[in-house]
This record gives sequence, C-alpha cells and structure tokens, in this order.
Amino acid sequence: MFKINRLNHAVLYVRDATRAFEFYRDVLGFEVVEAMGERAYFLRANGSDNHHDLGLFGIGEQAPPPGRGDRVGLYHLAWEVDTLSDLAGARDALTNADALTGQSDHGNSLSLYGKDPDGNEFEVFWMVPRDEWEHRGFGTKHLDLEGELARRGLADQLAAQQ
Repeated sequence: MFKINRLNHAVLYVRDATRAFEFYRDVLGFEVVEAMGERAYFLRANGSDNHHDLGLFGIGEQAPPPGRGDRVGLYHLAWEVDTLSDLAGARDALTNADALTGQSDHGNSLSLYGKDPDGNEFEVFWMVPRDEWEHRGFGTKHLDLEGELARRGLADQLAAQQ
C-alpha cells in the first residue's frame, strides 16, 4: 500500500487554450507558469506552491462539449479558498464573468459552481471548520452566503472593502 497526499494538478482538453487561460486568469486568478505557444498553458493558482495546478491543451473549436451524467469522464474540479471572504470574492468574480452555475451548503463545505468557456464544470469551496460539521449536518442545501458572512461577522467588513 502507498499513501497519496493530495491532488497536485489537473489537465483539461479545451477548444481554445488561450481563451481558457484568459478565463482562469481573469476569473480565478491563476498565473502562467509555462506556455507552449498558444496551444498549451500550465497555470498555478494564486495561493499554491505547486509547479502548476492546471494544464490546458487546445484541441480545436470542433471538439464536442463535455457531457453531464451521460458519459464516463471528469465531473468537476474543486478549488479550495482559505477564507469565507475569499469565497464571497469568488462569487463576485464568477457572477461578473457570467460563469456561476450554482451555490451549495454541504455542511462541511460551502461551495460555488461554475463553468469555463468550454463547459468544464468546477467548484470553488471554503471548508467549514471541523468543529462545526456535526451540528451543521451533511447533505446539500442552498448556500446562504450573505447569512454565513453575517453570522461570522464578515458582512460589514466585506462591504467596507468594496
């Protein structure tokens, strides 16, 4: 037996690598570590110490879109943020990019869902402190981000920053 620590990076086939890179840079704050012309990009998340967290390989505009529940394949990638305030910032960025597709409270995590320009789904989530898990329950409920921010005394702080 061997031990796996964590997922280090993911690689996606996309129609247009430059368009996908610009989305992940502009909306989620990724930076280029390495590029192979306009055909491939290796990106690092702005809080990561990995060489790269996401690879993007352009395969052409004719490529079919990802399927949802109708074929075997990747469902989504999940990117963790450090603070609930970061999650609120991610919601604003996804909304401004017209990429936000859902919001869920899973008890142990608070999650936003989005899609990139090729329809690849991803999650941006904040891990609820472990000592709160049991009394929050598990499952999937609608995320009340404003309520969570207010409950934790962060709503006024965020409003002042804007």
